[in-house]
Amino acid sequence: MTPIRLVAFDLDGTLVDSASDIARAVDLALQSLGQRSYSVDEVKGWVGEGLTKLLKRALTGEMDGEPDPQLLADARESFRRFYKAGLCIETRLYPDALGALHALGGACRLTCITNKSAEFTEPLLEQLGVRELFHLVVSGDTLSFMKPDPLPLLHTARHFGVPAAACCMVGDSRNDILAARAAGFRAVAVSYGYRQGADLLALGAEVELDSLEALPGWIAGLAPAPASR
Repeated sequence: MTPIRLVAFDLDGTLVDSASDIARAVDLALQSLGQRSYSVDEVKGWVGEGLTKLLKRALTGEMDGEPDPQLLADARESFRRFYKAGLCIETRLYPDALGALHALGGACRLTCITNKSAEFTEPLLEQLGVRELFHLVVSGDTLSFMKPDPLPLLHTARHFGVPAAACCMVGDSRNDILAARAAGFRAVAVSYGYRQGADLLALGAEVELDSLEALPGWIAGLAPAPASR
């Protein structure tokens, strides 16, 4: 079995619990526009497919709703202002996330592939003190497509010259697993996060972990055993 040489992590819901700060910014943006507000749990169910999708859902209360274009543009500007001001108030790394990054960093290329906009991704990683642990960060607006399209994953593999079979995507949502499968990456799901009720094992994840603490061991188990002497 091909050893893993590159590990890509999703951000929101996989490495960090950011729902409270996102929900706060959504709530403040909606209030500024005279719109109704929602609970943290409701907003959590809308996270994972980029800012535009998040705000469309917040403005309509529907997963595939289409609000007035001008209202959406105004909501975007309001959200950006409020979220930048409170990017890392309650956001925290999940338990064992930092340990897993350190454990894997010596043996694998570590990357972060997220649908979050770069204007939020980069400063958030900096504020959490983990930006330097990633060899590459691909945000939702880095390329022309975001997950579940495989492009961000394929771009990352090509960037390091690592074959897809030697790469692994770790995530909490259907977008992560579908992108991994389409790109030819190994797919690892976490059992927490913002999965919107999806069965990630049914979607093609090879394993579902309750904690990132188990990830280095799982990856080590994929390496071929040393030849006996």
